[in-house]
Amino acid sequence: MKLYVKLEDIRKLFDKAAHEKRKYLFEYEVYELISLIGGETPLKYHFFDRDGRLDDEILLDIPGDKVVIKIVSPDIVHKSDVGGVKVVNKTRTDILSAIRNMMYEVPEKQSAIHKNMVNSKNTPDHYLNLDHEELVKQIHNDIRGVIICEFLSADGSDFGNELLVSLRRTREFGMVLTAGLGGTNTELYAQRFRQGEAVVSASTEMVNADEFFSLYKKTISFDKLTGVGRGEKRKVTDEQLKECFAAMIMLANHFSPLNPDAPYVIDELEINPFAFYRYLMVPLDGLCQFSMPSPAPLCRPIARIDKLIHPQSIAIIGVSAKSLNPGRIILQNIIANGFDKSKLFIIHPGTAFAAKEHSLDSSSSSDKLDPAHKIIQIEGVSAIASISELKATKGKVDLLILAVGANMVESLVGEIIENDIAQSVIMIPGGLGEVAGSQEKGIAIEHRIKATDGQFNKLDGEENGRPIFLGGNSLGVLSNPGRYDALFIPEDKLPKSRGDYTRHTAFISQSGAYMITRMSKLSFMDPAYAISIGNQMDLTAGDIMCHFKSLPDITTIASYMEGFRDLYGLQFTKAVKDAVRKGKDLLFYKAGRTEEGKIATSGHTASLAGDYSVCKSCVSEAGAMVANTFTEFEGLVRLSCALHGKEIAGNRLAGVSNAGYESVGIADNILGEDFQFEMAEFTEKTRISIQDTLKKSRLTNLVDIKNPMDVTPMAGEDVYEKIIEAFLNDPNVDTVVAAIVPLTPVMETLPEKGGSEPEILVSEKSIAKRIPRLAARYHKPVIMVVDSGELYDPLARALQREGLAVFRSADQAVYVLGKYIKGRLKAKKIIGLQ
Repeated sequence: MKLYVKLEDIRKLFDKAAHEKRKYLFEYEVYELISLIGGETPLKYHFFDRDGRLDDEILLDIPGDKVVIKIVSPDIVHKSDVGGVKVVNKTRTDILSAIRNMMYEVPEKQSAIHKNMVNSKNTPDHYLNLDHEELVKQIHNDIRGVIICEFLSADGSDFGNELLVSLRRTREFGMVLTAGLGGTNTELYAQRFRQGEAVVSASTEMVNADEFFSLYKKTISFDKLTGVGRGEKRKVTDEQLKECFAAMIMLANHFSPLNPDAPYVIDELEINPFAFYRYLMVPLDGLCQFSMPSPAPLCRPIARIDKLIHPQSIAIIGVSAKSLNPGRIILQNIIANGFDKSKLFIIHPGTAFAAKEHSLDSSSSSDKLDPAHKIIQIEGVSAIASISELKATKGKVDLLILAVGANMVESLVGEIIENDIAQSVIMIPGGLGEVAGSQEKGIAIEHRIKATDGQFNKLDGEENGRPIFLGGNSLGVLSNPGRYDALFIPEDKLPKSRGDYTRHTAFISQSGAYMITRMSKLSFMDPAYAISIGNQMDLTAGDIMCHFKSLPDITTIASYMEGFRDLYGLQFTKAVKDAVRKGKDLLFYKAGRTEEGKIATSGHTASLAGDYSVCKSCVSEAGAMVANTFTEFEGLVRLSCALHGKEIAGNRLAGVSNAGYESVGIADNILGEDFQFEMAEFTEKTRISIQDTLKKSRLTNLVDIKNPMDVTPMAGEDVYEKIIEAFLNDPNVDTVVAAIVPLTPVMETLPEKGGSEPEILVSEKSIAKRIPRLAARYHKPVIMVVDSGELYDPLARALQREGLAVFRSADQAVYVLGKYIKGRLKAKKIIGLQ
């Protein structure tokens, strides 16, 4: 489509406002801006200055018998709420009467609003600390005049006949375009409807007009405006909407904080609403705020992330020779994971102390002292007195781990940079911004880290320059390919599968505690990499994602986030989309979706939790599977680990259970908030095969052939295996859910008495062997449900060890599976396979 966006003329609008020391456009200037991007404007309007005189020619120029009068003030956004919009007869008397009434009524009502929002960020500074009379006077003085507009008899005034379109500069994702139900109740609609029904949002860097239009088509707004509902008439063409979205995207990306040549940055541009009149999109209200661009941050040397996760040499500061502190635990874990001790060093500044104080010496033959009572080794690893000595004797290391108190970090960071001792640094300490009073300390360390950015220009792959820093408040890093484990959790508290074999999962978490608890609960995940990013003082989640997206063995990347640094949510989202294009499953949980949740996250890792709906929209549109709960996140991990290599062809589901309630539970959960299964229609061949199986098992009179199937507690392993096989051979079936209530006496679901768990359920006729063996022969997914108590945990673990995704309730299995299948099908579209 051809666009008619006049960017230079729009810049002149901002120039004029900036010259008048304004950071906003008046409403009538917003109408001019809309015309400069190719849109319609109110049919006729005039700005009437508060000190002006009403000219009869103005009235003659505006057609019709009525006019709309709207107050013009930089600080009155919701004009209708304070009596700032009136419809009157187009007579001199009625217009003057309305204007004079508004000049007194509006300040009174606006002052009441500000008094109810004490210290609100929406209250202008010059309104603060004023008494009632002073505040009313100041609001009155800020009124610039009114707009006198032609009254528009729009095509319908019912619910859904007005459209909101807006641009907003967000801290995490840059420019975001929003469209949906407009009018005075926009906020109410967004709160009451499910996400994506009232309004939709997307990063203008991540979508084009056609893609955003596809999002918008899912809203109630689209249905209302295009005549989808019963008795509705179309009010706007698809082409008009696409042109509007395309022009807004072009405008956003030009006046964007990401555009180095932007003369200004649009902070907010809102048209609410567009009304519709004879297929014209007519703006009835608008606002625009802008600011000067800020310098773009310099790039970090993220090529050094490879040194962070695949180091050839490691040094640790903070290992105690007297107690099992976090540094000592990290040292033990690194050794346990097979890292070469000859490339591992301990920096222990206080090396001289009495042997009697060296409490671990007598119990650890690998801890050694020289005759002067100075540490030579701890856990068989060389101890060195200082950073400078390490540099002089061993040279630059790939990774340096700081496991010290927060009060030591700032000076150590300076020493690390000045001595050019490391390619990468993990900062374990908390207390660098998480709690009140520690923010200044965290900011000082950030400034120290980045002080050399301009000097070295931070070119990727550059040997000179400062290292990259992970943390602070990092719980550590597990890198099995790098043969090291720097998590400060003892092995007996978090057992891991050690050994050199290929793993396929990576975990990026802003909360170290969340990461290790998922690793404990979901031991099958066995991640190749688990990275606790903490406060993101330097390296961001997006930096790590940019690196992980290209690692060929990684097929699943799970991420828990509480907030992003400025604009780095967009960096993360772009990396997610690139990873999806490379065939990886991206699983995402975002904390801090409520005001209370935002407060909790800022207290934990000093992150700023942003707009949840924008984050969810951006990340999900990039192809990530976004979990709403911890349980969903864990379920998605189960499915991704088990099903990544399986073919996802569609959403046609077949289910089987030996209990009626489970069959009902499967059917009741095929429709979720953002997914929908279809119960597969079996082919005649499938029906004949199932009928034959039921006949041989004497179940013909007990079991109907339907979907989902209830085969009753009398069905044994043979029935399950044959029916699942029939499902897998049916071209109308894409996915199979097999649910078992294992208390049935006709199936082998418990270990033999006295048998240890590794030896249980090894009989070839056991369901724990037969179903996994069958599933492995097919590309279609098979999901198992074992609904029972802890007595049957061994059965669930046995099925899981054989590579199946196992859930403990049918409703949860189907619900999470629905999200996973939708995510995989969306990924195929992003990749271009569908």
